[in-house]
Amino acid sequence: QVHLVESGGGLVQPGGSLRLSCAASGSIFRITVMAWYRQGPGKERELVAVINSGGSGSTNYVDSVKGRFTISRDNARNTVYLQMNSLTPEDTAVYYCNVVAAIDARPVQYSYWGQGTQVTVSS
Repeated sequence: QVHLVESGGGLVQPGGSLRLSCAASGSIFRITVMAWYRQGPGKERELVAVINSGGSGSTNYVDSVKGRFTISRDNARNTVYLQMNSLTPEDTAVYYCNVVAAIDARPVQYSYWGQGTQVTVSS
């Protein structure tokens, strides 16, 4: 019973920037992890960035976006962001939000996915 709504995708020129947002709503007891995946043309879906939703807020990135992308969170709003800078055509893909969360006090967690938002980098 968790719904993810993504926004911020669109068409940008190489070297440009874009900020993606993903808001989680519904019966959320606790969010453990928030992440962004992407799937480019002819490619498999890959993990782009992940952030721990606990106190540490630790992050990890795929090598190809390190130094260019930044994942962040707003726990009060159950929202995760992906700031994308210095975009290249290779970043063109459908970007998917992923949230791992518990919906009640039981020690059980589920993985939820957004519907995806298109990011196109082209001149």
